[in-house]
Amino acid sequence: MSRLCGQAQMSLGLRSGFPLPGRGCPPSREETPRTMAQLPQTHLEKSKSHSFRYVICLLLLALVLTSLGCTFLAPRSQNLEDTLARPSLAAKEMNHLEVVNVSRLVYPQPSLLLFSKEDVLVQTPWLAPIVWEETFNIEILNEHFWLQNVTVGLASFAVKKYVVFLKPFLETAEAHFMVGHRVKYYIFTDQPNGVPPIRLGAGRQMAILEVPTPAGRREVSGPRMEILGHFSSLHFFKEVDYLVCAHVDVTFQEHVGVEILSALFGTIHPVFFGRPRDTFAYERWPQSQAHVPLGEGDFYYTEALFGGSVPEVHKLATACHEAMARDKARHVEAVWHEESYLNKYLLYHKPTKVLSPEYMWDKRLMDLPAIFQNVRFQDKWVLQRITKQPRTHDRSLQGSGEKSRGQGTVTTSKVKGISTLNVTKLSPV
Repeated sequence: MSRLCGQAQMSLGLRSGFPLPGRGCPPSREETPRTMAQLPQTHLEKSKSHSFRYVICLLLLALVLTSLGCTFLAPRSQNLEDTLARPSLAAKEMNHLEVVNVSRLVYPQPSLLLFSKEDVLVQTPWLAPIVWEETFNIEILNEHFWLQNVTVGLASFAVKKYVVFLKPFLETAEAHFMVGHRVKYYIFTDQPNGVPPIRLGAGRQMAILEVPTPAGRREVSGPRMEILGHFSSLHFFKEVDYLVCAHVDVTFQEHVGVEILSALFGTIHPVFFGRPRDTFAYERWPQSQAHVPLGEGDFYYTEALFGGSVPEVHKLATACHEAMARDKARHVEAVWHEESYLNKYLLYHKPTKVLSPEYMWDKRLMDLPAIFQNVRFQDKWVLQRITKQPRTHDRSLQGSGEKSRGQGTVTTSKVKGISTLNVTKLSPV
């Protein structure tokens, strides 16, 4: 029994390389000297075996690293050379795209030492430009807005007898308004059948929108702001980028283009051009929401031409309608109706661009006393824009690189869902 236990213990010890003390039976006296004598030789053999295995592992690791380097490092260098030598992916894709020829613009260098205008103000105190003839380059502006691919809406109201102004309004707009750009006319009228047939140019559309007939002369301009605000959310936001609002009795005598476009713009009234602000036709009655106190005001703006981006026009129209509704509920009437509320709004919500009186000039202004009488009591004046240097180089839509869309389209529909909005007071911001 003692011999067997000793053999079992040595067998386990040789497998592990070390004896296992404390396990099994103690070695017999006969075999103890032999076993102890064999231990140094066994340890030496095991040490040599471990050293040999360690060297083998190092050699194998070096071989693996060498093979990996040959496999990956050399092809990466080759791929880098190939990448630099062959055309890029973007260049390959460009071969399948239509070549776009951007027209060059050659014009005199702007000079910081020269004034564009020396006799009039060209910038407001809040750093908004005042647009005069010779203060802009229409070629540069056209290229800028063509790249943005904008669509401009022109909204006008033709109710009752004002329908007779539609033909000259649309004909002159086709000749001079936003030439070469996408335009959509919005004609609000109570007589859809009275809209004259006008041949629209390529990229231009017309929407004839039927509205109720106003009850009286005072109600002609009253619902206009409500309808503009209502239609902004229904159509303008989806169909156009900018909206220009103009009186239907305005005729376009000269170029009116993208130089007028801005987030919010108003036009200086020609009658009050150069006059002190205390003579402006502001509403002076404190009970009115359109009230402007004496000593306040920048310019007096005409309601015949204003506009901007659709969100800003929506804010303006909604605020003016709400103020008018509040006054109407208290039987208060502003002196110049819609124009009074427009001026109150633009006083406390500064326009980002101001159009000079050139955009709404009247030949009869040479006789100021007569024009004051006509404006205030007869209301029969027809506004005509006159510029100092007529333009002859406006490019058509085809000339601008746009593809022809054929003749413009005309649609007719009724205005529905107009309701009184919540009333808030126009107040300074």
